[in-house]
Formats: sequence, structure tokens, C-alpha cells
Amino acid sequence: MLKLEIVTPERRVVDTQADSVTVPTASGEAGILPNHAPLVSALKPGILSYTTHGKTERLAIAGGFLEVNHDKVSVLAGAAQSADEIDTGKARADREAAEQALASASTQPVEETEVLREQLEAANARLQLSAGGK
Repeated sequence: MLKLEIVTPERRVVDTQADSVTVPTASGEAGILPNHAPLVSALKPGILSYTTHGKTERLAIAGGFLEVNHDKVSVLAGAAQSADEIDTGKARADREAAEQALASASTQPVEETEVLREQLEAANARLQLSAGGK
């Protein structure tokens, strides 16, 4: 079993034992099982899932960092929401705002464009999770 902790600036979202964890890292999706090698990675906005006793839970996360060490998985995320916590109207509005800002971003610095892309990815992850259920 893995000790899983997911924390945002506002709250501790998850503190549980898990059989496996799947996270959206900056270099692609990563699966973590017990006895995983130590790992530190940046996370991109997307869907994080974990399985406990055959039941899978999913959260939309807005990027952050992951540390795996000695069967402990620590996730520090900018935001993390379950499907029932997501306000789909706000997520749609956030997606539209990010799309409009990106459309006019050709004159903005690359760093600002990257922030807008992350906001778009985070809104899309929230919408995907809310549409797909729990």
C-alpha cells in the first residue's frame, strides 16, 4: 500500500492508503505502485486517479509537484477537485476566457502564454471530470 497525501494551499484534500496512483506529470502520465523508485516531478493540469480496495477516485488538479519516497506519495497541487465539487459553469467560463486570451496572445511573452495554456488545461480537466462522473 501507498500512503497518499494531496494538499492544496487551502486544504488537505486526501490523506489515505492507496493501491496505486496515476498522475499527469509534465512528461506524461505516470503510474505509481508500491515500491516505486524515488521520484520528484512537476505535475501539469489534468486528472489524478488513485485506487483503494478496488475503488477508483479521480480528482482534477491544476498542476503542482509530486514526490514519491518509501511508499509515500505526496502531491502539492495548486487546486484539486472531485467531480461533485466542480462548478461546470465556472469551468466553462474559465475555458472560454483562457481560449480568448490565447487567441490574442501572439504579442505576449512566452511565459504568459504558458500560464494561459495551463489555465486552459485545468479548465478542460475539470470539465472532463465533471462530464465523466466520478
